[in-house]
Amino acid sequence: MNCSRPTKIAQILPIFNSFIYPSRGVEKIGFLNLWARSRKGFSAVSVKKMAWSLDNPDGNVETKKATVSPAAEDYSQEAIEAIRAGKVIAVPTDTLYGFACDACSAEAVNRIYEIKGRKHTSPLAICVGDVHDIKHYAVTDHLPHGLLDCLLPGPVTLVLRRGESSILEKSLNPGLESIGVRVPDCNFIRVIARGSRSAIALTSANLSGQPSSIDIKDFENLWEHCAYVYDGGILPAGRAGSTVVDLTKLGKYKILRPGSAKEETVAILERHSLLEDGTGD
Repeated sequence: MNCSRPTKIAQILPIFNSFIYPSRGVEKIGFLNLWARSRKGFSAVSVKKMAWSLDNPDGNVETKKATVSPAAEDYSQEAIEAIRAGKVIAVPTDTLYGFACDACSAEAVNRIYEIKGRKHTSPLAICVGDVHDIKHYAVTDHLPHGLLDCLLPGPVTLVLRRGESSILEKSLNPGLESIGVRVPDCNFIRVIARGSRSAIALTSANLSGQPSSIDIKDFENLWEHCAYVYDGGILPAGRAGSTVVDLTKLGKYKILRPGSAKEETVAILERHSLLEDGTGD
């Protein structure tokens, strides 16, 4: 079944419409140029913000600083280079702020777990630049024609089987045969994913068990652990995060987390003749 344009989740939810300004040699960065509204205390260039301070016995103050820049096209190349170098960055998405790194770098992935204080038994999702990239990392040939293009880009995480042909490193989520995949409706992170030429490991920018972040100030205590922090303003989708849906079974779907787009997601799934999986497997 083909998808008519109005059925895409990102179009159903007008809150994600992009603010676009002219490109300067890199693909136009849309959603999250809310930066243009100029957040108080920031300029349009990279600035230094203190992440923490420590008083020395001699009275001097030592500071560790993080580089905070707007989530704008002028800064995409440095973000790509940081990902390629195995570093962790903080980025806005169409739902929450997230920590991102190269999914194929075991060291970088471990660093994210350390920053969040997260158990390694909790899997990480990946982000790719475009819908057609998903097939390199997960099995999609059992899905109805056009389904992926109707769901994505958008605030949805699809849980799919990795399969034998997946180019993901085995060290990512070891022991799991499935992988959560995102294509956010946010050009900044998608440009980074394309430029890195790898899947991006992506998880919410917060300490494990703490509220998710919709503003960079929500995780200011963690800035020091990031090579760069990219500010897209206060994200409008709330703290529910993406809707997580299991599509590992032929003809079935299961909502694992309602998130911010459950109703729209279920409508699209059922228009493509998928049935809700009511089993406990």
